[in-house]
Amino acid sequence: MERSDFLDEVRDVIRKSQLSESTEKSYLDWVYRFMLFHSKKDPRQMGEDEIKEFLEDLQQKRKVAPATQNQALNALLFLYKKVLHVSLDFELKNTRLEKHLPLVLSREEVKRVLANLHGEFRLMASLIYGSGLRLSECMKLRIRDIDFDRKEIAVRSVKEGLERHTIIPEILIPMLMRQVEKISLSHAENLLEPEFSGTFISDGTDEINKGVFKDHAWQYLFPARKLTTDPITGKLTQHYHHESYLQKALKEAVIKAGITIRASCSTLRHSFAVHLLEDGYDMHTIQKLLGHKNIRSTLIYTHIQHKNRLHVISPLDVL
Repeated sequence: MERSDFLDEVRDVIRKSQLSESTEKSYLDWVYRFMLFHSKKDPRQMGEDEIKEFLEDLQQKRKVAPATQNQALNALLFLYKKVLHVSLDFELKNTRLEKHLPLVLSREEVKRVLANLHGEFRLMASLIYGSGLRLSECMKLRIRDIDFDRKEIAVRSVKEGLERHTIIPEILIPMLMRQVEKISLSHAENLLEPEFSGTFISDGTDEINKGVFKDHAWQYLFPARKLTTDPITGKLTQHYHHESYLQKALKEAVIKAGITIRASCSTLRHSFAVHLLEDGYDMHTIQKLLGHKNIRSTLIYTHIQHKNRLHVISPLDVL
């Protein structure tokens, strides 16, 4: 069995399942490592014993982190269930991860971080904090997702067929309008390219909305600087920025702001939730804005409010 042929098969199933690029890369890597561990044996000829042996080696000999073990496990479960259509006779349970409360910034710290960002970086970080977006959701925003009249953002998940709406901060509206104008100009230039096929649209959406690739409304709000040849279709396509584009800039801004915790884009989203909670908004409203399926995911923020949750004033403060 040729390694490339089998991994191409796995890659095709991953893309049909509309998993993210990072998940695709991770799953392919773990499948290959699993095969190498067993001397490139065909996974069809292996099963639960080989999986257990591989995972035990990761845990006991290589001493990888629990999160890494879970990642490897998920990749192999996907391989056997979705690619090989093999039912495993035993139940694999993810390694229990030590639970930590999310890191959050104070309002003053958020101000300092944003003050050290400029242009597109500042707008993206402001949307993550001001609208409660995930980093990937921010990067994949399209012009059609911004509703200036209702002051809402539509956050869509093609993979799950879901859509939620969150707020647009008033202060960001002028910046967003300028961003749309800038994208409109670059889009007009892209249309002059004879080989330009339009914006990238994932499988499924592609079939339903044929002909929309070049439409203005479907262009990414934060497109990559250069057109690229799509590895799937071979066409000249407009993609969105890679997540590292903002991650690197934010890391530098956090350092410049004098903040010692390892704040990330997720920290800004967590801070959005905590600050809304401190302002008195109810848990179900925050759940909807964040897009949590289960209220328990939102309830964790009740443990990290910065305000006095006991609502007690110390007698020392009233002497």
